[in-house]
This record gives sequence, structure tokens and C-alpha cells, in this order.
Amino acid sequence: MSRGPGQDGAPLDLVVRARRAVVDGAERPAVVGVREGRIVWVQEWDPQDPATGAGVDSLATQVVELADDEVLLPGLVDTHVHVNEPGRTEWEGFATATRAAAAGGVTTIVDMPLNSIPSTVTVAALREKQDVARDQVHVDVGFWGGAVPDHLGDLETLHEAGVLGFKCFLADSGVEEFPHLDAGQFASAMEETARLGALMIVHAEDADDLDAHAPVVGPEPTPAAPVTPLSYDAFLASRPISAETVAVQRVVEQTRRTGGRAHVLHLSAAGAVPLLRAAREEGLDLTAETCPHYLTLAAEEVPSGATQFKCCPPIRDRANQDRLWEALAAGDVDMVVSDHSPSTADLKHLDTGDFGTAWGGISSLQLGLPVVWTQARRRGIPLSDAVRWMATAPADRVGLTTKGRIEAGADADLVAFAPEQEWDVDVSALLHRNPVCAYDGHRLSGEVRRTWLRGIPVTDDAPPHGRLLQRGQA
Repeated sequence: MSRGPGQDGAPLDLVVRARRAVVDGAERPAVVGVREGRIVWVQEWDPQDPATGAGVDSLATQVVELADDEVLLPGLVDTHVHVNEPGRTEWEGFATATRAAAAGGVTTIVDMPLNSIPSTVTVAALREKQDVARDQVHVDVGFWGGAVPDHLGDLETLHEAGVLGFKCFLADSGVEEFPHLDAGQFASAMEETARLGALMIVHAEDADDLDAHAPVVGPEPTPAAPVTPLSYDAFLASRPISAETVAVQRVVEQTRRTGGRAHVLHLSAAGAVPLLRAAREEGLDLTAETCPHYLTLAAEEVPSGATQFKCCPPIRDRANQDRLWEALAAGDVDMVVSDHSPSTADLKHLDTGDFGTAWGGISSLQLGLPVVWTQARRRGIPLSDAVRWMATAPADRVGLTTKGRIEAGADADLVAFAPEQEWDVDVSALLHRNPVCAYDGHRLSGEVRRTWLRGIPVTDDAPPHGRLLQRGQA
């Protein structure tokens, strides 16, 4: 952080003063100067000394001073969002997803390649998605490409078209347009992404292990003997920890064999952490993420039939959750992102409470920061750690080096966050398209009060001014 005024005398579009700001990994008072969408300087500020930053006001078009209870944060970077447009826009869509993101302090999202139709497995499909998104995004949006059996030959052209990397599944994805890779296909895909220098992100559950634990299907239901809905306990047993550990081991082996770059998605099983730690110690280019729901919700507390809690991998027990927090603190898990995977309410089968047939996915794009901060605060973890996990680390992993930080040269993506403010989640008031949320009624700490994207406020009545991002874009 600049210790002097740092101004070059040129006009500024925006100056933000904050008694508390997360800068360089710590909280401190700061003044941030913005010009043409970029932070041009960050200087120390003594709120008790009127002389600090003297002359700044005369240089700036707008000066904002945060309230005493607000902290200035960099905009969060959520690299795991299912927007579902085109093809399943009734599930979410770019307009609602990016509004919800901004309301939650997220200024950059990366869209997953599946659940849209077509899936992003060819350049033509990528262009179709970009054309749909371009004029309706309220935050910046990047795109993942997909690695599926019939389109491994398209990886190079997608890479050249600017996707930030490639997603694959090692088990059924849940949608027929995006089949998973078997062991041989995954090995081939890792060879290709290693050759390209591309990041492979992996849904790491093993198909064979899941098949071995699949629920036993009874006889055809009749009026006299209707089907019995699958309980949460039975669903949890069908997605065991072993399915994750086996798959993570395969990712480790292929990363080692190819010298490639890989990332484990939505880790729920703390039992896989030793594998990740060993890979890191070996020097493999392998990272992992977990999600707000795994850090805050517990299997013991899932109400009977509450299918809004279904996701894959599943929410596990409290002891497992404690170990995930330990893994984050130790650096064995690198980041926290939402895995926002919404659907229409009818697909959740809330009427039957059947965890076997309900769509799996947690909607939390707007809530990730307060959800994680609520639990982190209880555990004595500083806000700066949450910012590293939810902003800086994901931005760095996907190569968006001007995102997720408050420093000179970074995009002026900023958030005014009130960490002590408590509030109750009302699912009907969220900006997600569908009012289905596992956090409905939860009391949370931390309120996002304002969000700026490249120095411009994102508000309900402002036209969308998000951009579509490409690999290598600074």
C-alpha cells in the first residue's frame, strides 16, 4: 500500500475512504483512488488526522466515505456458478444470476459449461452463450469449457477461444448432454490440457464407487404400495466419502503423470485432504475448493424431506465440517466458491421429499459471503481470511490477476460490507430466479450494502455494465 499521497494530479472518478479495508491480506484504514475503472493508488489513512489525503477531494468526481461499521472489500470472485442459459433459463439466467451476485458482493463469476443447452463443449456453443449473456450481465463473467467424451478434440479450439479452463465429471453429471469421462478418457483429457497449459477442473466422485453404493430399487410402485421417498440418510449413504477419495486419488495420479494443472471441485469429504496435502508437498499443480454449504450446514440438521439441502457431493456431518475448516486454515483447501446450482421448485420435489429423485444443487450465489463469514466469525477467523478464500485465491487460480484484490492496477471492484450487521434470510427477497434456498430463515452476520464494478455502482435501476472475460485478460 502506498505510504504517500501517490496521486499524479490527474482527475479521479472515485475516491473511497474506509476506516477498515482488507488490503494486502489485513484490515487497516485506507483511501482508494479510482480512474477509468482501475485502482490507481491505495494510501494509508488516519481517520483522526484531517490532513491525511489532503487535496484528494478536489481531484475526484465523487468521494465516498464508508460508515463506521463498514469494511471495504475487493469484489468476490465466484468461479463455480451454473447460470443455465441458454436452454434452461427458467432455472436461473444471466440477468438474475448477475444481479444476485452483485447483491452478495460478487463482482466476477465464471459460468459452468453444463445445464445450459447446448453445453459449452464447442466454440459455436461458447459463442451462442456469450451472445445471450453480453447485454444482460451486471458483473463480469468468464466461461469454463467442457471436457466430454465426444468433444475432446474441441479442447484446443475452445482454449484458443478464451475459456478459463475445462470441466469434467468422473461420474454421472445429472444431465444427459454432459456425459462423464471414464478412466481412459480422463487420462486423454489430462494429456491434452497439460499440452495446452490449461486448467482441468474435476467433479471428483468415482462412478464405480457410486454404483456400488446405489440405493436398492424396490418393485414397481402400485396404488396399494406407493414408492417410499429416499431419506436424507439413505441419500448420504449412496454418496460415500470413498467415492471422493478414490476420484481425488485419480486426479492426483493424472496430474503427476501428465505434469498438468488440475483443480478439485466442491470438496465435501475431509477424508480426501491428506491426498491433497501430499500432492502439494510433492509440488504438483493441484488445488481444491470447498463451498459455503459444506462449511455451515450439517447432515445431522437436515430436516426430513427437505430436498432443498440436496447436492452432490452431499452435505456431511459436523465432525467432517470441522476438518474442512482445519484444511482451509492449513492451506490444504485453497478457496471457497458457491457451486450455485439452482433449478425450478418443482424439480426439487419438495412435495414428496424424495432425495432420490430431487434435483441436486444449493442456491447460494447471493449469500456466500455472509454465510461463510457467520461461521468464520464464530470460529475466531478474521475477515481477511474469508476474503482471501473467496476473492484473491479463486481469481489467481483462473488467471484473473486484476480481480479479487485492492491494489494499484486492479479493477475497481469494491464492496461495502457491514460484518457485524445481523439479518434473517427471506428466500422470497433474494434475487435468484427461483425461491428455493437451504438458508431460508437462517440468521446471518454480515450485510453487503454497496457494490462497485470497475468503479461504477451496481444498483437495481442501473443498466448492466458487466463484461465478458477471456483467458489471459488482465
